[in-house]
This record gives sequence, structure tokens and C-alpha cells, in this order.
Amino acid sequence: MRLKQNVLIIEDDNAINKLLSDIVKENGYIPHSAYSGTEAMLYFNHQHWDLILLDMMLPGMSGEEILKNITAEGTSPVIIISAREEQEVKVRSLKIGADDYITKPFDIEEVSARIGAVMRRFHRSAAVIPDILTHKDIVLDMDAKTVRVNDKKLTLTAREFTILYTLMKNPDKVFSKANIFESVWHEIFQGDDNTVNVHMSNLRNKLASANNKADYIETVWGMGYKMKN
Repeated sequence: MRLKQNVLIIEDDNAINKLLSDIVKENGYIPHSAYSGTEAMLYFNHQHWDLILLDMMLPGMSGEEILKNITAEGTSPVIIISAREEQEVKVRSLKIGADDYITKPFDIEEVSARIGAVMRRFHRSAAVIPDILTHKDIVLDMDAKTVRVNDKKLTLTAREFTILYTLMKNPDKVFSKANIFESVWHEIFQGDDNTVNVHMSNLRNKLASANNKADYIETVWGMGYKMKN
């Protein structure tokens, strides 16, 4: 019997926190509420979370600081739910490691659908990934959800992890941006290159930080990406 997944809701507005808790329950998951950045980090540091819903404007610690801590320490997927609509805030959140971004005021059905979609994508990809993949000095261990490069442990977001797996499972195949988006997000690609570009850039930077003498991902101009031999 599969254990129910735990969702951490980091939102300081009581009414919105309760509404999100109700949405999470309706999706069949267990909600846990935090009302400040400090409280959120206490919860985060004491257990694994299958999904985190994160407001950007919080007392105690900003949502951006929390997001940096989350992505530095684990692979829990994160959905930002914020009143901030600026494009640069959304792009920066994706660069730091957010998996989705929803602006307030939000539609209940949309939030419900996006929560379900992120959870399915993350756990579906986890279910089909072989135990261990290797390429050069990269070792991807799905059971432990770890990636080691040059014998150094790398911390990747959920989507960075899945992008790397997607490339590593077929290292000689060239994946277009549409291939990568549809393989990782399981949605129809509508030409938004920026989403793939941001995640790919973050992944490459993290690989380079572990071993700057190796080149792991090759850009095939006009076509896409593949693992570099």
C-alpha cells in the first residue's frame, strides 16, 4: 500500500493557507501548514516533502531565500504561489529551482490541476528511472535520488534531475527543446524556449561546478542537446 504524500504549504495568510490545504486534501495528499519562513525551514529540515507550495512574501525569511535553501538541500518539487507578477521574478524563481509559478488571485481548479500534474510528473519519472545511470564521471542513483560528479554529490532540483536522466538514458540521441519539455513536463510544447533554457543552464552550471574540466552536455546547433562523448 502506497503511503500518502506530504505537502508543505508555506503561506502567511490564514485564509489562503486553509484554502490551499483544502485543495491539497481533495487531491488525496496530506497538507501541513507553515506561516513564516522560519517555521517553514524547521518543518523542511525535519522531514522529506513530496511537494512544497511557497509564497514569495513571508515574515521571517523571504520566499526567495527559502527556495534557495530548499533547492540546495533536496529534490522536493516546488510550486510558487505568489501575488508577484513581474516576469523577472518568475524567471529568477525558475532559475533558482521552482518547478511551477502560479500568480494570485488564482483559480482553484487550476491550482488543483497543477498540483496533480507536478506530483504525477515527479513520481512517474521516479518510477521509470533505472536504479543507476553513468556517463563519464556522472553517477545518477534513482533510488537514493542522488547525482555524483567527479565523486562530489550534486544537489539538483526535481526537473534538473529528470532532464539529466532524460539525456543520460539515451546519450547518443539529440533531444530538441520540444522533446525535453514534453519528456520532463509532460505537456505540449508551445514554443517557450526560456523554460527549457533556464533549467538547462542551471544544470550545466551545477555539473561544471563539480568538474570544470569536463563537458557533459553538448549543444547541437539548430537541433537540441545530447550527452557529450
